[in-house]
Amino acid sequence: MTAAAPVVVEGRPARLLFVHAHPDDELLATGVAIAHHVAAGDEVHVLTCTLGEQGEVIPAELAHLAADREDTLGAFRRDELRGAMATAGVRSSTVLGEGPDRLSRWRDSGMAGTPSAADPRCWVRSDDAEAIAAVTAVVTAVDPDLVITYDAQGGYAHPDHIRTHEVTRRAVAGLPEDGRPALFGTFTPRSWAREDREVLAVTDEVRGLGWALPTGDFPPSVVDDAVVTHAVVDASAVERQTAALRHHRTQVTLGPRDTYALSNDIAARLSGREGYARLDPATGEPVPATVVGARPPLVARR
Repeated sequence: MTAAAPVVVEGRPARLLFVHAHPDDELLATGVAIAHHVAAGDEVHVLTCTLGEQGEVIPAELAHLAADREDTLGAFRRDELRGAMATAGVRSSTVLGEGPDRLSRWRDSGMAGTPSAADPRCWVRSDDAEAIAAVTAVVTAVDPDLVITYDAQGGYAHPDHIRTHEVTRRAVAGLPEDGRPALFGTFTPRSWAREDREVLAVTDEVRGLGWALPTGDFPPSVVDDAVVTHAVVDASAVERQTAALRHHRTQVTLGPRDTYALSNDIAARLSGREGYARLDPATGEPVPATVVGARPPLVARR
């Protein structure tokens, strides 16, 4: 397996499948790549494993949607996802297990140790065989060149993100090797994460919003620079990413100068760059780069 090399696609647009846990994850974690590849004329598909029913609701006027009140947030977020993906221009947006009589097969698990994580319908309690078969069916139908999901730690260790990585990895690993898509995980080089914090610290408009600046340890997806073998860098993608994110208004507040915050009111930055590493489908571990520091794009066309 070649590490620091793009996936070569000859004579046609590339097909990319992004697999995420909840609506809004696709744009927050991989929105630059989605916008970049849509603009390049590639086929971009998004699979969402739950509807994020346990999410906190930012707008006060929509607080009644929350799981501990009406428990209708899932349906609302499905509509948010539809709007976001239409704006992003993706070829397809699928919720895992959706059908004529249901919006999704599995629920958002919430955080570890919460009552929602004990719900037998939640994603972390999904049956391995059923979940893997469901993801495999989507991968087979799309027939992508690349499948992109989280690292083994789920980005910031959310149980649903970890489960999404596990199921997606095993679905890809179970495909015939000669037709198996390349599997990538999302990572952030530590130097980029430090730079983002430095930029936010001198962005006066952020302080005016009352948002806190990020401090403390970085999440698990922030890794040594050498681990990150591929990158999508496209400043022009941020405008399209932001336009799509506006639909996820229950979860995201957009600020000035390419900033945003979630319900915790901690400032974050849309930097126009995302890091990736190819994953070994057998283990989920990133494949080491053969040349440290060289970060090609995900796709090369011939």
